[in-house]
Amino acid sequence: MNYDLIVLDMDGTLLNSKSMVSDENRRILELAVQRNIQVAIATGRIFTSARSYAELLGIYTPIIACNGGLIRNYSDLEILYKNPIAKADSLEVIRICNQHKIYFHIYDVDHLYVEEDKLPFLEEIYWRGRNRSDEEVSIVQVKEMESCVTDTDIEVLKFVIVDQDPEKLKLLRRDLEEIPTVDVDKSWFNNLEVMNKGVSKGKAIARLAGKLNIPKEKIIAFGDNYNDISMKEAVGTFVAMGNAEEPVKQRADYITTTNDENGVAAGIKKLVFREV
Repeated sequence: MNYDLIVLDMDGTLLNSKSMVSDENRRILELAVQRNIQVAIATGRIFTSARSYAELLGIYTPIIACNGGLIRNYSDLEILYKNPIAKADSLEVIRICNQHKIYFHIYDVDHLYVEEDKLPFLEEIYWRGRNRSDEEVSIVQVKEMESCVTDTDIEVLKFVIVDQDPEKLKLLRRDLEEIPTVDVDKSWFNNLEVMNKGVSKGKAIARLAGKLNIPKEKIIAFGDNYNDISMKEAVGTFVAMGNAEEPVKQRADYITTTNDENGVAAGIKKLVFREV
């Protein structure tokens, strides 16, 4: 199969464990672009963070951000698609998080919102733990999140909820899944992510492919975590990283090497370039 579009998750996939793009991954992606193959990013991150990596790689395809809640042009910043959470649902998620006494922050199109007293956790625990301390994100500190959502016109694209206790996250997820109009997913061992119902990377890829006029069969996607599984339904070939969660590997058409072993480059060379 000849591919016209390569779609890449970022954390755990394109990026190694130091949150860097390896020289080999960059070299192979440059070769793909030279062969007229488009490259796109599909990430749970906020757009501004993803855009900085796209710039590094010379990727100009629209970026899928916030787990598919946003598709936005790299160059002119035009929003091609967005699907925010309803205000009532956002307030219910906040209520449940507060009830469980658990950390969370939210994304809109351009900003990360965090309560003032939670900022140290964001900077010292969450980002540092994921090697993301230098992430290019506009942070808005608010005194109290419920009032922020109630009193402003903020459009919430995603909640990120973090705790080191898996049992606590399990109980929280049970309560969040009682809200029928949101979807709950995860992209890391210690987090949960909440989006509007029907938002996923897979559906965003299908929308982007339609805009680019690329058929499903000519798309290959790479991922490593639960929020990447939906990509399988929108692409011809779904590749799991060697470091991927086991359910992701079970759904994959092919398993490449890990993100610390240039797994994206290895997969492209074998499946796209047909190198032995």
